[in-house]
Amino acid sequence: MSQTLVVCPFCGCGCNFYLEEREGKAVGVTPSREHPVSKGALCAKGWSAYGFVNHPERLRSPMMRDHGIIRDVTWGEALDHVSTKLLEIKKEFGSESLGFLSSAKVTNEENYLLMKMARAAFKSNNVDHCARLCHASTVAGLAASFGSGAMTNSIEEFEDAEAFFVIGSNTTEQHPMIATRIIQAVVNKKAKLIVADPRDIRLAKWATVWLRHKVGSDVALLNGLMHVILKEGWEDRAFIESRTENFEELKNLVAAYSPERVAEITGVDPESLRKAAQTYATSKKAMIVYAMGITQHVAGTDNVKSCANLAMLTGHMGFPSTGVNPLRGQNNVQGACDMGGLPNVYTDYQPVADPKVKKKFEEAWGVTDLNDKPGLTLTDMIAKAEKGELKALYVMGENPIVSDPNAHHVMKALRKLDFLVVQDIFLSETAGFAHVILPAVTFAEKDGTFTNTERRVQLSRQALAPLDGAMPDWRIISEISSRAGYPMNYKSSAEILAEINRVTPSYGGITLERLKNTWGLQWPCPDEKHPGSPFLHKDRFKRGLGRFEGREYIPPPEVPDEEYPFVLTTGRVAFQYHTRTMTRRIPILEREAPKAFLEMNPIDARRLRVRDGMMVAVESRRGQQRLPVLLTSVVPEGVVFGAFHYGEANINELTTSAADPVAKIPELKSCAVNIRRL
Repeated sequence: MSQTLVVCPFCGCGCNFYLEEREGKAVGVTPSREHPVSKGALCAKGWSAYGFVNHPERLRSPMMRDHGIIRDVTWGEALDHVSTKLLEIKKEFGSESLGFLSSAKVTNEENYLLMKMARAAFKSNNVDHCARLCHASTVAGLAASFGSGAMTNSIEEFEDAEAFFVIGSNTTEQHPMIATRIIQAVVNKKAKLIVADPRDIRLAKWATVWLRHKVGSDVALLNGLMHVILKEGWEDRAFIESRTENFEELKNLVAAYSPERVAEITGVDPESLRKAAQTYATSKKAMIVYAMGITQHVAGTDNVKSCANLAMLTGHMGFPSTGVNPLRGQNNVQGACDMGGLPNVYTDYQPVADPKVKKKFEEAWGVTDLNDKPGLTLTDMIAKAEKGELKALYVMGENPIVSDPNAHHVMKALRKLDFLVVQDIFLSETAGFAHVILPAVTFAEKDGTFTNTERRVQLSRQALAPLDGAMPDWRIISEISSRAGYPMNYKSSAEILAEINRVTPSYGGITLERLKNTWGLQWPCPDEKHPGSPFLHKDRFKRGLGRFEGREYIPPPEVPDEEYPFVLTTGRVAFQYHTRTMTRRIPILEREAPKAFLEMNPIDARRLRVRDGMMVAVESRRGQQRLPVLLTSVVPEGVVFGAFHYGEANINELTTSAADPVAKIPELKSCAVNIRRL
């Protein structure tokens, strides 16, 4: 048996383990004792991560749709057809008619190549990925406040924090290894914990203060905390005066958010609000931690800016064990953003509309006519496809039918496409609509780098030979681009990383040789002598002065009424991952969380005469799902919760397409529903 050090393929924690191989098969894992995140431990998904690699349902041959029938074809036939068809559509309808979705599940090198192919070979900036559905508002909000849209501090720093403010993050379910750090700091070092969440999440059991605010009232809650801090004089005046701008505007805005007014909006009593404000503001080392409970709202960017305001107001920025720390949901969603998997930027968030940046990439890539107009976001691509304006979509490792809101709208849009290519390891729900399906390989069958939630770029090594009939994503992209007239002659992922080093300032010193001998390097790391950056904004913000931008509370786009009296909110469970294409094929995880469910408060259940386990119809203005009820006081009265993992009972058939006007992230955390007994 051999062991190979790899990066876990699931959440953004970026744990490392040794994948165990016997006779060409993945048979187990051993966690790395030395790794700074995993430290000899793994969550349930990490321990079973080898389980889907050898699954018999793996895609083993390219497939094409002929008159509605899918048939196996050769690689040559599939690659020729994809490149030819994309060029034909580009010639007839223009580059704006093509869309490309990169992936938070593949390596930095592969995300870089898909972005490069879209822009250099097909002249399209219609490039996006699932960050649009999870942390697009983080990128927009923190970039506006600080100049950099990433987690400011490191996971190891959680051990020394004196206080945590966790808002919109069900951390034990989504990021178990980070939740363990928080709990250990509370139990062993007496750190204080503030949890703000409408649900009675597990982490609330360790909370000094639990703020059970109403779904979608985050801005009001955060403004109320800042109101109390300013009233009591707990702000850091020296930090504000030396490191920030626009403070008076914020001060004037939050003056209207008294604890009594905030109680009316959020349901949080004034005394709890005051206690939370004092706990966070008066601790020397306090960390804000958030996830998609903050970002997946029409007010997502406002929520993020409000978190940034709170951190700057108290001076909890630019030091160890402080900062604003968004937790990324997938193992390379940070890297996919860094690599330019977004419609308006190249790598390192270099704007496509900047003439100097355009010239830089034209010279680096050997082209002369890159498109300088920002492209469409994922949500805009779906809307354009439904209107017949987007003609072709290339999807790598994403499953928008399950992950995107208003799934019926997504399916209608995909049916209208002239050409849909899906590149994946299993036949996903989205692949069922494809004209061409290209079989890729898993994390275990290739090497490359992944960037975790704390900006740690890590090398993952190939442990197994690629499955017969499948091909690494970077090779597939290279073949299609070359056939389309833009040659990509890379011989290895190492060559691609070297190119990334040359064109990506923050990755300049993150070379293969350095990664071989470290547990990864945290960007920015501009040259090979730089040690990496465990935390950001030490002496100055990337934008110079941090910018306060006060935001007014706005209610969610749908609120309960007579016809739809409940709020539906969505999220994850610990034993499943994203759209379940991988975890549904791991028996031990399926045993623990095999089916979709609807959490309902027992008081609501009695009123509806619903018993535990009973099937109900959950109806929104967009669709209906039938789900078994799980009675629990985890959800408050008037709120129901469903996990979005289950394509066969797709909760996103109910959610709304309403989106944040800045980041275009959809409102996945709140919609109005009715519930009927069946």
